[in-house]
Amino acid sequence: MTQSLRHLAIAVTAAIATTPSPAGAQNTSTIVPPVLDVHFHAADPPPAAEPMCPNTSRFIASDPKTPEGQFGWIQEECSPKLYPAAKGQYMKEVIADMDRLNVTAVVFGSLEQVKNWQEAAPGRVIPGTSFAAGGKRLTIEELRKAFTAGGFKVMGEIGLQYDGISPSDMSVDRYFALAEELDIPVAIHMGTGGSGRANIGRPTFRGSMGNPLLLEELLARHPKLRVQVMHAGYPMAENMLTLLQASSHVYVDVAGLIWSYPIKEVNRYIERLVDGGFGDRVMFGTDQMVWPKLMAYSISIIQNADYLTTEQKRDILYNNAARFLRIEARPAPAQ
Repeated sequence: MTQSLRHLAIAVTAAIATTPSPAGAQNTSTIVPPVLDVHFHAADPPPAAEPMCPNTSRFIASDPKTPEGQFGWIQEECSPKLYPAAKGQYMKEVIADMDRLNVTAVVFGSLEQVKNWQEAAPGRVIPGTSFAAGGKRLTIEELRKAFTAGGFKVMGEIGLQYDGISPSDMSVDRYFALAEELDIPVAIHMGTGGSGRANIGRPTFRGSMGNPLLLEELLARHPKLRVQVMHAGYPMAENMLTLLQASSHVYVDVAGLIWSYPIKEVNRYIERLVDGGFGDRVMFGTDQMVWPKLMAYSISIIQNADYLTTEQKRDILYNNAARFLRIEARPAPAQ
């Protein structure tokens, strides 16, 4: 285990050990600083989910003449290793951690999936859905109803890159026009994807369609649109910084990226965005979808980042997202 991962293991253990139990959840906000997770999935984990070593040390090549797995992470031992929940326990375990860690999450999925999470975790869920949620494209009328009468607050996750489509493609412009009209922020997948094997697992995925600068035409057509670039456009740091410099309505989240890549690379990328002057537009996220303890682990990466000040950590974990989502910010408790 590297020294950085050893530090993270200690931080995760401390986070789990020192946070209050679910039984005391009603008093959590006075004990633990609030966290906003802006990238969380409502879908149930796959039944064949396996343990995962976060922050893989490297991706390995494959040979088309041999059987090829869909994921390119190297098989290695690690600590902490993240485990899937027992059958039927995933939602219960995740919500327990949301209570203990004082997390409110923007939860993405189909209308029904998200409402299930709202019912199970009242006060912890900010509902989000996309025009392609649930495997089919919703009509404009269905989306309008969800955002006006259904209480949904964010349009996402918009995964056009997985189908090789630019976010500025006119075939989807009507959905972004609706978001601008209703003043609903949009969350667009850009950058990372495929775990080193997109050519095997999702051959329609195009890395080039994750270029953050592809958003420029969309933003020019819809100048009041608020955009969350999911995964911070990784690994295209220069283009991401260029877009942030050009558009003050664009924020990024570090979800998925934060645990999918070597830890030195993750820290280097986040530090690059902050050092570039955009520390007030970097938002925390997990891309939560399989492993219940992923949330505590991901929070610990920000808490353990020695290149961030205490104020910058609070901005990333809460304040920036509160501003982007236009919700009343809650101060962190006095230390």
